[in-house]
Amino acid sequence: MGSIEPTFSAPAEEHSFNGLLFDMDGTIIDSTDAVVKHWQKIGNELGVDPNVILATSHGRRSIDTLQIYEPKLANWEYVSHIEGLIPKQFGADAVEIAGARELLQQLEKSSVPWAVVTSGTRPLVNGWLDIMNLARPKNLVVAEDVEHGKPDPACYQLGRSRLDVPRDASMLVLEDAPAGVRAGKAAGFKVVALATTHTLEQLREAGADWIVQDMRSVKLIGWDKSTREARIQISDALVWRT
Repeated sequence: MGSIEPTFSAPAEEHSFNGLLFDMDGTIIDSTDAVVKHWQKIGNELGVDPNVILATSHGRRSIDTLQIYEPKLANWEYVSHIEGLIPKQFGADAVEIAGARELLQQLEKSSVPWAVVTSGTRPLVNGWLDIMNLARPKNLVVAEDVEHGKPDPACYQLGRSRLDVPRDASMLVLEDAPAGVRAGKAAGFKVVALATTHTLEQLREAGADWIVQDMRSVKLIGWDKSTREARIQISDALVWRT
């Protein structure tokens, strides 16, 4: 039996979508180092091994993580407070995902409907957007907006409803975490997974339609005002060879 050798070499494809929905961390920015320092700080304060927390926290809401390790702190007042401190305390540790800034600027310039749908709180997202000086979405879905976090599809369904698109609109989700990929697929949308934080096998098993290295593989080709469709090119996606 031949071995599986994945390569990022798929030819460019073009697809039409009425809107795009972006996860934040691992998709637009990489704040892994900042988040690690944050949970190390919180874990030490709670007397919980930070590595145990970090093994399950990525792509999940902090309130859901705290519900496991310290239920009495699993409230929005506390979560919003601690997350709002992350960009202030560890902002120097965050970097842009390659290609993300350019894509968001293209979408804004062409008035393509897009939103950020994140497991982070509003103070966290606004803090990162300010510090990184990135295009600010007119529509935002944050952890506080839904009863259940990813992989529940409610967040992405809410994201679509907040855009000026038809109820049956064709949507593209951009994610990095398996939980987010599953949420996007459960919402009935196509999903591009960025291989920035998880293994290729994890993203594949989650059901991603395309897996790419970073946002440089996703480009806006055009925006048709009459049909309200964005033409998106996806290039150099993962190919599994046997």
